[in-house]
Amino acid sequence: MNGDAVLIAAFSGRSLAQSARRAGYRPYVIDAFGDLDTRDAAEDMRVIDGAMQTGFRTKPLIAALDELSRCSETTPIGLVLGSGFEDKPRLVAALASRHRLLGADATTLAACKDPAKFFAILDELRIAHPETQTAPPADALGWISKRIGGSGGRHIRDCRDQPRARPRRYFQRRLAGSRISIGALLGTEPIFVATRQWMSPSETQPYRFGGCVSKPEIDDRRLAQLTDAADRLAKSLHLVGMASFDFIIEHDVPYLLEVNPRPGASLDVLDTDEGDLFRGHIAAWSGMQIPSSFRHSSPARAMAILHADRSPLTLGETLWPEWSADRGTPGSFVPRGAPLATVFATGPTADAAEALARTRLAELEDLIYGHAKL
Repeated sequence: MNGDAVLIAAFSGRSLAQSARRAGYRPYVIDAFGDLDTRDAAEDMRVIDGAMQTGFRTKPLIAALDELSRCSETTPIGLVLGSGFEDKPRLVAALASRHRLLGADATTLAACKDPAKFFAILDELRIAHPETQTAPPADALGWISKRIGGSGGRHIRDCRDQPRARPRRYFQRRLAGSRISIGALLGTEPIFVATRQWMSPSETQPYRFGGCVSKPEIDDRRLAQLTDAADRLAKSLHLVGMASFDFIIEHDVPYLLEVNPRPGASLDVLDTDEGDLFRGHIAAWSGMQIPSSFRHSSPARAMAILHADRSPLTLGETLWPEWSADRGTPGSFVPRGAPLATVFATGPTADAAEALARTRLAELEDLIYGHAKL
């Protein structure tokens, strides 16, 4: 390692950049926000304005990556991708032709995100999943519509009246229950750790991701059931490095909703002070032994996303608390409902950590709006 340069691209590159920095790497980052803490963690970075609204575009992204590569004193060891590429296998293939891709390739990404392929694989493996189809249901009651390759829950809508078939969308029977994600570090000796997730619904985005917490109370039988499903699917898809497997448990049956073959939100609550998750991800893609210390994280750690639900705003000079992250630069405009910041909390139990995170969401919202221009 010894301070190797590494390229990172994601809608929000903050958690990856911080983990890379903790692990001793020099992260060169591209994202859509350019938050203060991302800039602090990055060796250098470029912001692609509008990427959250339009998605990453091939030419601007490649130009930014090439520019960052030239800025590094040493050739970057490769490119790690975060969120923002789930629906862009062609772009991932283009990036892989120019940089060493330290993550899932276009073929793997398509297998994970194409509902026709993915749920067929689950059927072959006898892994339970919600009833899913590409054609509109005859009766919309109890169904939701999802965008292929969507992430963060912002793309999910309840079906109403007579839904129509739309390009890049599919339909799924709605389930209700507890949401458990299995975070994985996949290599010669795979490691699986559970987190609990929750939603932060708004009027227009009822299934928006809200946060997650480590060390949820799960009995050994259930945990073994979830990790077995994740392990079998990971082997079938030939997944390597960081990944996450999202389940919802209804009537004592765990249903697999999706797999993200990349670093996800749980990185914030599962990583160590030494960046073992990022270090392990690089090691797995280099065929080396991965560290295992992150499985012993204590106490419980929670992260929660604050959204600009009160109103759109322009950020002012804010005295950010130490337990906050994704801190926008003064003068940044944040549309109504967009991600505004992230809060962290720890506690002796998952419930305690989540409760403190929710309290801090309210505190930070008051603080930000108190200094903002509305």
